[in-house]
Amino acid sequence: MKSLLVSIIVAGLALNTIQAQTALQASGEALSGSVSSPAPISQSSPVQASSPSTTPHSSPLARSCPALPPPPPTPENLTPFPTSSSLASTPPGEAPHAQPVNSPELVTRLQIFLDEQNFGPGIIDGKWGEFTAKALLHYARAHHLAPDISIYQELPLDSVFPIYTDYTISGQDAAMVGPSPTKPSEQAKLERMVYPSLLIFLEERFHASPDFLKKLNHGKDLEALKVGDIVRVPNVIPFKVEEIKKQKIPDHPEFELRSVFVNVQERMLDLYDGSQLIASFPITPGSKTLPAPAGVWSIIEISTLPEFRWDKEMLEHGHRSATFFEIPSGPRNPVGILWCGLDKPGIGIHGTSTPETIGRASSHGCIRLANWDAAKFSTMVTTDIPVTIY
Repeated sequence: MKSLLVSIIVAGLALNTIQAQTALQASGEALSGSVSSPAPISQSSPVQASSPSTTPHSSPLARSCPALPPPPPTPENLTPFPTSSSLASTPPGEAPHAQPVNSPELVTRLQIFLDEQNFGPGIIDGKWGEFTAKALLHYARAHHLAPDISIYQELPLDSVFPIYTDYTISGQDAAMVGPSPTKPSEQAKLERMVYPSLLIFLEERFHASPDFLKKLNHGKDLEALKVGDIVRVPNVIPFKVEEIKKQKIPDHPEFELRSVFVNVQERMLDLYDGSQLIASFPITPGSKTLPAPAGVWSIIEISTLPEFRWDKEMLEHGHRSATFFEIPSGPRNPVGILWCGLDKPGIGIHGTSTPETIGRASSHGCIRLANWDAAKFSTMVTTDIPVTIY
């Protein structure tokens, strides 16, 4: 386990990160060692980057990438999560908080903390894995923390208390469940794309895998939930799809200095405000057939609860046809609850109907986020800011 963890973190430290350069240059940190710069966009590529007139920020792809910190300690000196004693912190005058007693609880607490700081660990499952490690590394970079075992002494993880909470299924929740066909021809006949079950509703509500929810509720049949049932869930800020309005998001001039960086190989999206890294989310970035187009693009529209034009020719070959189905809006729409269109026709940053596949499955050239991350992202960006895909 420890050797696997080190492999994950070392891989994370070896990211070809333009993002690290920007943040670390701003902090003025001097680093030792060396790392190769990201490969430049091929001049022979059929994909053309946006013109300078549409991207007010210069492309960082041409900038030199600085050295990264040295690898973390050896496996013998490294643990994948903080110990209970390192987390114990009781403010004066307050009763002691109950501390985690096993590994899954410690990892769950870390995942919830990172999620609420806008450094998404992916789906919450109580397991140390690739995207929890990446989220922690990106959080460390944003807050100028050393990416080694000492970081656990710096994180205010006891702010996540309690780790779990109880949730009562309501009638409004049950109304979000209904028919969920898989064929586009059948989906087009629906009024909205809702959840197939209350368990899948809870998965997205609390950013948690169904298997993890079943473990937290041993002895309960989560496949047969009904109104009034009480379920134990991670104590994360819930994703409330019922509060999302169908609309075109207005421009936010205060976000004009923000920029988005999409690392296709590492399957991570970073958001900067000037030179400060402010958010990082796991993504699914295109496929071998239709890869996410490398280049510097610009956001031209941001819409929540969009419809989706399902066109097989467009999805498989990138060309529109006269044969298509209009899929209604809803959390199980193929693009989820968000469409953030780029000035590359047919390409955008969007949500998903299957959050458990983020980072682990292919998409049709677009950048796919879990709906709960897409909801956050939609409130942090505006049109005309650059999106660098590399």
